[in-house]
Amino acid sequence: MIVTGDDFGLSTPVNDAIVKAHEKGILTTTSLMVSAPAAVDAIARAKNLPDLNVGLHLVLSNGKATSPAADIPALAHANGQLDNNLVRTGIMMFFDPATKKQLEKEIRAQFEAFKATGLRLDHVNAHNHMHLHPTVFDLIIKIGKEFEVTAIRIPNEPPLDSITSGIKDKLLRQFRFVFLKPFVSRMKKLCEANNIKHNNTIYGLNDSGHMTIDTLIRIIPHIDDGVTEIYSHPATERWDEIDPAANDYEFEAEYKALIHARTIRTIEKFNIELTGFNDGEQV
Repeated sequence: MIVTGDDFGLSTPVNDAIVKAHEKGILTTTSLMVSAPAAVDAIARAKNLPDLNVGLHLVLSNGKATSPAADIPALAHANGQLDNNLVRTGIMMFFDPATKKQLEKEIRAQFEAFKATGLRLDHVNAHNHMHLHPTVFDLIIKIGKEFEVTAIRIPNEPPLDSITSGIKDKLLRQFRFVFLKPFVSRMKKLCEANNIKHNNTIYGLNDSGHMTIDTLIRIIPHIDDGVTEIYSHPATERWDEIDPAANDYEFEAEYKALIHARTIRTIEKFNIELTGFNDGEQV
């Protein structure tokens, strides 16, 4: 089972949580935002943690662009911040050739920035799961060949009755699973056609920001054969300038879940091996 902390580099409390959860808890893997405010700190820490698997967390919305804003005006504002309107940006990425060209430039810039860190590239995924977008995913496959991408996260979360909180929540999880299925199927086929590893199942999509101890304890018994990834957004404390979209996230509770003795005991009880995308056989 792969256990990932997303948004490495976003802030010092996020970096603190990821490092501590790797050293003292169950976290095996993290995803780096190369242009985030605390990316330099994250990179320095990662270089002292040889067993921490670090991947690229592509940021194409709700964050700072890596390319100069003047080079990607369809994606970024003059201040360098990427457009947060996912619907508008997604439509432009699909239909507008100029936007596609700028998107390729930005994705390549982030791959280049990761390469410049000197860290081994463990995997690729995207902030807000933007790699579900066919144009984005195709560019990851294309550009990834140049940077020896070996693994990609696929947001395929089955709806579990054990973690639902009522009929409305149950229906929402089922709808999301069915809606994403064609995108997920396409991603799997392209990964397999290009010899790229991927997870079969993921947990963290339906409970984003709320992967607390209780949530993990209800999920772990359902881990089965194949490659499963659990991801969360841990932080040791809240910080200034949290994205409004993540205002209700339980950052500290997610961190505590990764280091809690109860979580560790449950993993041991079900004989689950903690691993990374490129560590051989995964359970």
